Amino acid sequence: MWSDILDQKTTQVAEIWELVEPYLAAERLELDDLELSGHGRGRVLRVIVDGEGVDIGRLADVSRGLSRLLDNETDLEGSYQLEVSSPGLERKLRRPPQFMKSTGREVVAQVKQGDAKRTLRGSIVHAGESSFTVEGSEGKFVVDYGDVISARTVYRWEKASKPGH
Repeated sequence: MWSDILDQKTTQVAEIWELVEPYLAAERLELDDLELSGHGRGRVLRVIVDGEGVDIGRLADVSRGLSRLLDNETDLEGSYQLEVSSPGLERKLRRPPQFMKSTGREVVAQVKQGDAKRTLRGSIVHAGESSFTVEGSEGKFVVDYGDVISARTVYRWEKASKPGH
């Protein structure tokens, strides 16, 4: 039963992606991620966009456009809440292009190593089509995307110097 629900949700996300990506490209924005979560009245469709000049006004305009597009073109049954946002300072990494865009940034990744799990912390020094490389205090590690359990960029808040110093 759960696998049927997951398959249906994965298919829906892929269909929505195919519809939303060209619309955003025409708006000179990139579809960074798309997620459909929850069920019933609690369903949320999150659309993460990236590009030049993404501010609150632009996000509101894109949200209105996407809402009209989705209402007219998809078979999303039932109600859902549409959330359109930018990736933010700390972003989830799930697809190779996201890792590629994050080269040089600090990351925390939980990965499979055989039957065990390991948490890697460091900077992404290289990202390709099938793997990425993290370099940290414990050395360099090449990770296949299939071994990633979760990954996100990390933003370090620098302590501001005191005035007059």
